[in-house]
Amino acid sequence: MITVVGTGTGGPAGLPELDKAALVVGGGRHLDAVEVPEGAERVVLGPLAPALDTVAAYVAEGRPVVVLASGDPGFFGIVRALAERFGSGLLDVRPGVSSVAAAFARAGLPWDDAVVVSAHGRDPRTAVNVCRAYPKVAVLTGPGAGPAELGAALRGERRVLVVASALGSAGESVERVTPEEAAGRDWGPAVSVVLCLDEARALGPVRTVAGLPERPAGWALPEAEFTHRDSMITKFEVRALALARLGPRPGDLVWDVGAGSGSVAVECARLGAAVVAVERDADGVERVRANADAHGVGVRVVHGEAPGALDALGDDPDAVFVGGGGRELPAVVAACARRARRTVVVAMAALDRVPAARAALTDAGLACDGVLMQSSRLAPLPGDVTRLAATNPVFLLWGVRPPAHSEGVCE
Repeated sequence: MITVVGTGTGGPAGLPELDKAALVVGGGRHLDAVEVPEGAERVVLGPLAPALDTVAAYVAEGRPVVVLASGDPGFFGIVRALAERFGSGLLDVRPGVSSVAAAFARAGLPWDDAVVVSAHGRDPRTAVNVCRAYPKVAVLTGPGAGPAELGAALRGERRVLVVASALGSAGESVERVTPEEAAGRDWGPAVSVVLCLDEARALGPVRTVAGLPERPAGWALPEAEFTHRDSMITKFEVRALALARLGPRPGDLVWDVGAGSGSVAVECARLGAAVVAVERDADGVERVRANADAHGVGVRVVHGEAPGALDALGDDPDAVFVGGGGRELPAVVAACARRARRTVVVAMAALDRVPAARAALTDAGLACDGVLMQSSRLAPLPGDVTRLAATNPVFLLWGVRPPAHSEGVCE
């Protein structure tokens, strides 16, 4: 058997298997904290592959192996790699308390409704966008993705960071800081986990399903679900196709440019994306905020006019929805298309705007497609009968960034 032991935040009180081990594998601090038996080989974890090869050699000879890890090694830990290489039947896992559970305990918060994301050895933008989208997030940190980097990316967000370092050790530290404060410090290598909290929503309702909130039962909500001005809102038929092409999901960043009522922004947020809504009219800004609050989602609202307002938005978006129109539409679409990582969707009522918007998408290297949407809704007539009432036609264009190896775009 390979005995895998979680240490540091509440692991097993004793470890008799260690006395019989022929090989002990772990991080330097884990190995320093135990007495490795005389004659046993000691392997400090660095690159994983060589360590697993050494474990394989001992397993092939039937010699006992002990692997030391932090907290719960089955939670974003080494158990996955060991099970993939040797099979779960060969593992005897002795979990300790995970760093996430310990950090929330220190903060005095339940965590069945927390979203947990790992930035260790991964692109930190996913963790940042999850922190923007959800009120209670635990981030497992790593080099280049610690409290300072998270804080820098979250400047201006209504968040508090709880930085938990060296959990379970004599040097344990738990600090509450703003993103700006976190960005300005050197935190060193001892950080275990960072909690990112919207304190106004940190104690959510009682949950049945842990982790990510349940996906909404439906989308493309009726216009009546949103406050709007003079029917200036993306109709639900158009919104349904726009959402399908935007593909918002947890870890994504979506821009809603020319947000109006913010119906697209709110729906993207309901599906788990981090969302920035850009709106030029002050009363529109308040409507977007009111609609986001009414649906219980977080949307960052920027009061400004595109394309100029886009320069200050920071991170490039995964997807962009462009609504409205006007003479600046081609420039707005071009600016969005240059920065979008995946797709841009444009809704237009004016036929004259379509060629220029399409050219802006293709000129930016996006593969372009689109459709004219014309729908008729059931409407009552006197005498308990029904007619079809036509809605205004809308052009929906979308540009998709081809994979890096693709050549050419839709002309």
